[in-house]
Amino acid sequence: MGLSPAVAADRESIVSCALAPRHESVRTAREFTRLTLNRWELGELFDDVALVASELVTNALRYGLPTVVPEQRGSWPRRGATSPIGDRMDAVADVAVAELPAPLIRLSLVRNEPQVVCAVSDPSERGPVPREADWIAESGRGLHLVESFSQSWGWHPIAVGKVVWAVFELRTRA
Repeated sequence: MGLSPAVAADRESIVSCALAPRHESVRTAREFTRLTLNRWELGELFDDVALVASELVTNALRYGLPTVVPEQRGSWPRRGATSPIGDRMDAVADVAVAELPAPLIRLSLVRNEPQVVCAVSDPSERGPVPREADWIAESGRGLHLVESFSQSWGWHPIAVGKVVWAVFELRTRA
């Protein structure tokens, strides 16, 4: 499980995005990550953080959701409708939150100098298990990538499900 990074940051340093239980949410996660890091003037971290966010969201979609999510699937806005990112980047603050079902997957980014934390929560209580990588297979290397591109990663249970997190060091500017 790994020790969770302590998070003590102001409101501007914590943002989150509710993600629909669809594969298109991986793209939404990358867009949200790009917009957030650019807003924080940390665009140089985009490649690493976006790759890890993509892997964690993919794992949440693949392993963290119930087999069937009946009423949830049809009630999320379709692509092209209101973006879960919102115009002001306050994640779902600009979306009619009362109209959306409870999010099954949530991506959160936390700027806590000298680090950025990328965290993805899902309703499963089962923690991620790194597999022995089959370098010929099309899948199975996600957690190896998370470990390679972040300073550290881990997970812990939450009230409903779990959160998987990865920590990135801010690069010093010359």
